[in-house]
Amino acid sequence: MAGGDSVKVPEKGDNLRGIPEAQFVEDVEEFMSKETGGAEEVIRRLDEQLSKYRFMESHLTATRTKLKHQVPDIKSCLQIIEEMKARQDSIEDLETRFLLSDQVYVKAKIPPSNKVCLWLGANVMLEYDLEAAETLLNKNLQNANTKHNQVLNDLDFLRTQCTTTEVTIARVYNWDVRRRRAEAAKSSKQQKN
Repeated sequence: MAGGDSVKVPEKGDNLRGIPEAQFVEDVEEFMSKETGGAEEVIRRLDEQLSKYRFMESHLTATRTKLKHQVPDIKSCLQIIEEMKARQDSIEDLETRFLLSDQVYVKAKIPPSNKVCLWLGANVMLEYDLEAAETLLNKNLQNANTKHNQVLNDLDFLRTQCTTTEVTIARVYNWDVRRRRAEAAKSSKQQKN
């Protein structure tokens, strides 16, 4: 059975991970007048920022996948505890199958008991009475759901930052193309005169 970490409940709109917000550039001319270096340098810096956002996004996607697998495991453990609690006063053994490895199940007979062992991670297993185990697993389930929601919020925030950065890169690039064309036209006009 699985354990878990405690998680701070996030406020709506909070960015608990401290992900920097991408600046939306309304006026490219004004933006570029404040920037050091040319358009190529600005685009390079924005591209680095976009790469960082993509890295954070891949990390959060992996966390979301882990949590999507963790929640069903915890729910399964809670179902097992409910079954054990229902059969606690019985004299009959519980006949079941348990997962030994991927797609390999083993039959087992479990005598009635008021104790259960939970894997807490890092090769640590502790024995709990059924009530304490149920309390712990319910807390872990709530924490996993809270963390999953925070990860989804962070992923949504990151997607917005990626889009904003991509738009800014495109706007700076287009500004630079227009600027170069204007300079080339001005230069060719001066050469003709």
